[in-house]
Amino acid sequence: MTKPFLIGLTGSIGMGKSTTAAMFAAEGVPVWDADAAVHRLYAPGGGAAGPVAAICPDAVQGGAVDRTRLKAWIARDPGAIAKLEAVVHPLVTADRAAFIASAARDGQRVVLLDIPLLFETGAEKSVDAVVVVSAPADLQRQRVLERPGMTAALLETILDRQMPDAEKHKRADYVIDTTTMEGARAAVARVLEEVRKRDA
Repeated sequence: MTKPFLIGLTGSIGMGKSTTAAMFAAEGVPVWDADAAVHRLYAPGGGAAGPVAAICPDAVQGGAVDRTRLKAWIARDPGAIAKLEAVVHPLVTADRAAFIASAARDGQRVVLLDIPLLFETGAEKSVDAVVVVSAPADLQRQRVLERPGMTAALLETILDRQMPDAEKHKRADYVIDTTTMEGARAAVARVLEEVRKRDA
């Protein structure tokens, strides 16, 4: 069983990562989504409920992790994020490994791992190539502020936690400009063409 070529997809908020991931999926590439994995783990019966209850019982209701209560705990306890990451990250890593193993059994040659904090968590070390999605800062801001409940202050808080776009560019193997759908789609096709040649 041959291990698939692993593409790590990342990019700051509002850069078009989810849309680009969907473009890879449309090309037949299996996509693992880190955020979706966390949602599965937090859902009723998900693997995170027990470990999270052990560190913050109030954050688990009805066998599921309650994100509102989780956020309240994080707001009042400066050490909460580190404690949460210590129990959730291994579960997410195991979920990713299972997905890759399943893709390998299916004979998939390329797999896309959609990881928002790829560089921030050191996950780039576990992939074969990194794709960063990018767009001009004004377009990024416009996209994000159109989201329900988003404010300029919240956007700044999120950006403070993320590596700057320029730094991501330096570390990327490929940068996909998502200013237009057509340009992004063409870039995805080019990346896959190159990756498949490397993997041949």
